[in-house]
Amino acid sequence: MSSLHLSSDTICAISSAPGMGGVALIRVSGSEAIGIVDQIFSCRELRTLERAKDRTAYFGRFQHEGKVIDEGLVTCFRAPLSYTGEDVVELSCHGSLFIQQSLLEALTDQGCRMAAPGEYTRRAYLNGKMDLSRAEAVADLIASESEAQHRMALTQMKGGYSAEFRSLRERLIHLTSLMELELDFSEEDVNFADRTQLLSLLDELTSKIERLTDSFRLGNAIKKGIPVAIAGATNVGKSTLLNALLGEERAIVSDVHGTTRDTIEDVLNIEGILFRFIDTAGLRTTSDTIEALGIERSYSKIASAHIVLLVVDVTRLSEGSYLASLSEVLPHLAEKPLLVLLNKTDLIGEEVLDTLVTSSPFFKSLPPDTPLLPISARAQTGLEGLRKALIDSLALPHLAPSDLVVSNARHHALLKEA
Repeated sequence: MSSLHLSSDTICAISSAPGMGGVALIRVSGSEAIGIVDQIFSCRELRTLERAKDRTAYFGRFQHEGKVIDEGLVTCFRAPLSYTGEDVVELSCHGSLFIQQSLLEALTDQGCRMAAPGEYTRRAYLNGKMDLSRAEAVADLIASESEAQHRMALTQMKGGYSAEFRSLRERLIHLTSLMELELDFSEEDVNFADRTQLLSLLDELTSKIERLTDSFRLGNAIKKGIPVAIAGATNVGKSTLLNALLGEERAIVSDVHGTTRDTIEDVLNIEGILFRFIDTAGLRTTSDTIEALGIERSYSKIASAHIVLLVVDVTRLSEGSYLASLSEVLPHLAEKPLLVLLNKTDLIGEEVLDTLVTSSPFFKSLPPDTPLLPISARAQTGLEGLRKALIDSLALPHLAPSDLVVSNARHHALLKEA
C-alpha cells in the first residue's frame, strides 16, 4: 500500500505525560526525522545517526548551539516499521520542564514543526498502519480511568471491532447477492438459496446488529462513567450517602430542608467500573423559586441516569404525607434500573423495619424484584452490599472478555443505519 502522508514536513512533540517527571519522551516523525535529530545528538558508538540500527537505544548527549542540554537515549524506527509508518525517532531525556522545552526548541530550529493534537495517530491512519476504528481507540485507551474502559478500548485497538464489522459487511453483501440472484433468475428453474436459508441468515444478521446497537447505552455509560442518580425527598440522607461512598465531605449535610439546591457530581471506581454519582436536590413541592429550579434539574438528571438510587427514610414510613410523596416520585423512575435504599436503619429495630416494609402500600407498588437494601449512610453500614448491587445491576459479569460493547457514537450511528 502506498503511503499517503498528511504533509511532507517532520513533526515533533512530547509524548510522555505533561509536567515534570523522572524521564520524558519526545517523538519525532517524518522523512527528515533521523537527519534532524542527528544535528542535536552525539554518540560515541555512531559517527552519524544514519548508521543506527532500528529499535536499538543509543546513549549520548543532546546539544544545541554549542551547549549541552542533557544526556539521554535515542531510538530509531525506520519506515514503514514505525507507529506512523514514517521514519520515527524517540528521544528519552530527563523529565525537567526546562530540558523538554530546550529539546523542542532545538528540534524546531533544525526544521521540525510542532505536532498538532492527534497528528501522530492521524498519520498512522493515513499511512495504512491502522484503520479508523483502531485510530479512534487510541484516544480512548489513553483516557481510560477504569478496568472496563481500558478493556473496551484495548479490544477496539486490537481490531476486535474492525473484524466484527468486516464480517457483518461480508455477510450482508452475501445476503444481498443471493437475493439479487433469486430476483434475476426468478423465472428460471435455478435455486441459489431457499427462502428458509435467506430468512435464517437475515434473522441472524438482524439479531447481531441489534445486539451491538443496544450495547451502546452501556458502552457509552462505561466510557463516560455510569451515571447514578441519588434521588429522594429532602433530609432522607442523600448527601450523607454520597459523602460515605466517596469517603470525603463532598456535599453539605444539614437538618434544614432543601439544603441541596443543585446537583453535585463525583466519580468512584468500584471493581474496575467508573460510577458517576449525582446527588440531586430533595424532591418535594416548594414555593421557593431557586429550590424549584434545582428540583426540575434533579428530574432531568434522573431521566438521563443509568441507575437510580431511591433513598427512603425508614423512620418516616408511618407518615402518610411522606408515603404520598414517594408515590409521586415513582412514575419518574419508570423503566430505570432502580435500587431502593432503606436508610437510617440504625435508628429502628429489624423487626420494626420488616413490619413497616411489609405493611406499606408503597413497597407493594414497586416493580417486581426491585432490590431493597437496608443501609445507614451515617453509620456507614450496608455500603458493601450497595456496591455489589450496583455491579450486579449492570449485568457485566455475564459479559465475556471477547464480547463487544459499542462505545463509539460514530459506530452506533452506522449500526442504526444498517
